[in-house]
Order: sequence, then C-alpha cells, then structure tokens
Amino acid sequence: MKILNPFRTGLLATLGVGLAMLILSSIVSLATIITYIGAALFLALGVEPAIAFLLRRGFPRWAALLTVIVVLLGAAVGILFAIVPVVADQLTLLITGIVEWVQSGQALSWLNQLHAQFPTVINQQNLNTVVDWAQKNAGTITGGVLKTALGIVSGFFGAIVIVILTIYFTASLPSITRAAAQLVPATKRARFSDLSDQITDSVGKYVMGQVTLALVNGVLSAIYLTIIGAKFAILLAVIAFMFSLIPLVGTITGSIVIVAACFISSPATAIAAAIYYLIYMQVEAYVLSPRIMNRAVAVPGAVVVIAALAGGSLLGILGALVAIPVAASILLIIKQVVVPRQNER
Repeated sequence: MKILNPFRTGLLATLGVGLAMLILSSIVSLATIITYIGAALFLALGVEPAIAFLLRRGFPRWAALLTVIVVLLGAAVGILFAIVPVVADQLTLLITGIVEWVQSGQALSWLNQLHAQFPTVINQQNLNTVVDWAQKNAGTITGGVLKTALGIVSGFFGAIVIVILTIYFTASLPSITRAAAQLVPATKRARFSDLSDQITDSVGKYVMGQVTLALVNGVLSAIYLTIIGAKFAILLAVIAFMFSLIPLVGTITGSIVIVAACFISSPATAIAAAIYYLIYMQVEAYVLSPRIMNRAVAVPGAVVVIAALAGGSLLGILGALVAIPVAASILLIIKQVVVPRQNER
C-alpha cells in the first residue's frame, strides 16, 4: 500500500488537472454562447424595473411583461424605420463625396498642402512605402474586410439570439431567483432574497440610466449638429448614442469622432462642435449623470475605472458595460455580508 499510495495520488492529481483543462477548454469553446447569455441576463435585469413599475400599478406579471416587450420592440422598430433610411442616405452621400473629392483632384491639392507644411513626413518616399505595403498586404486587407462583413452578419444573428434569451430570462426571472435561493441554507434564504432583490434593482436602474444618458446625448447631438449645419447630422447623432452606451470613455470617444467628422463641413463647424461637446460633457458629469443614476449603487471612481478596464479587456464593449454593475453588486455584498460578519468576531 505504501508503494501504491504515491501512484494513486499522482493518478488522481493527473486526472484532476486533465478535468480542469477540459472544463477550461469547454468554457473557451462556449465563449460566444456565454457572452450571449450574459448579455441577455444583463438586459433582462435592465427591463425588470419597468416591469416592477407596472406590477405596482396592478398589472399581472404576464401583462406587464407583454406590455414592456411590445413597447420596447415597437420603439426599436419605429426608430429603425425612422433613422436607418436617413443614415443609409447620409452614408451613401459620404462615400460619394469622398470619391468625388478624390476624382476632382481636391485630394491631391490637399496632399500637396500637407507636403508643403510637413515635408519630412509627407514625401514621395513615404508615400511609396505606404503604396508598397498596401500592395503586399492586399490579400490580408481583403480578407479582413470579408471577415468584418461576416462578423456583421454573425452579430445580426447574435442580436436575435440575445433578444430571444432576454425575453425568456425576463419572463422567468422570479423562478430563477427562487431556484437560486433553494441552494442557500434555509436560515439564510431571506437574507439571500433581500440581497438578490437589491442587486437586481441596482443593475436594472444602472442599465436604464445608461440608456437614458445615451438617448439624451443622441437627441441633443442631432439637434445641435443640425443647427450648426454639420453634414450627416443624423449619422453622427447615432454615433453619439452608440458610444454613450460605453461607460467612462464612451462620450469623449464619440465626441472626438464627431468633431473629426465635422471637418468635412468646415473647420468652423468642427470648432463649434468641439465647444458644444466640452460643455455637454461637464453637464453630463455634474448634472445629468448624478440625477439619472442616483438610485443605482454608488461605486467609487477608482473602482469604476478598474472594473471598466478589466471588463473591456475580457469581453470588449459588453464587458465594460457589465463590469460596473458587477462591481456595484460585489461592493453591496461586501458591505452587507462580509463587513457585518467581520464585526461580529
């Protein structure tokens, strides 16, 4: 037995390592599916406050769920039908304008002006280097474009899957919560249910608040950019809305993209847009965000930055979106469970 014990220990350890590697490889293989599930659950928690509002008004849950889904899908379809044609037309005009700009010789004139101002950077040798690189990597560039197109198609089907999962999770959220509570000892189920309700409420309000801030930025951008005569104002407003969904850096990144695009109209338009977004970011940080997000769990600024960076590194934009409410939930658990337990010792 003394001879067999080391062998048995080594065998069990090897099997344990192999099982762990199998589980990790399975998680990696299912990364896309796990991302869909995480996004759907995140959106379901975001819809829950609206359902809770209707429940307090006497709606049965199935009627509240149906009402919220119909309103959200109707609003999404209405916005798509209202904005997509305008965005498509403006995108077509943008591409046509770039082609005409090149064919008319204005691009060459602009390049000559840059050469006159920056002769050491913009010169024939550097241009030849760029052209040679493009010719050598034409296949890679074409493959990248094709991969991007396939990614868009895959993203469209992924969005459909997320919508279906969101509806399912929203409908079954109470039963999911009750099932999770059954895994907790009976003496702690009430506390667990209370914490889960607080986390659900906090995440839901965070999602609704972030979407509201993005809508405010998009609508105000459309109005202001139209007033100053910026080209492709609706397209730029959609960009402002999409970037504003990203916490922390979304608004400033979208603002930089929009200001750069406004140079197509004129430098004066770009300067006016830059001044507006500088003012808007201050108003959003000190007026809009505190008022809209005041009911979500407060998270210290340093934790927000770290959580967003970590989530973005792991899961991209979705990770950055989910990281802050996850951090808020962890802080809530620490404050209400870990700290009181330590104080009792």
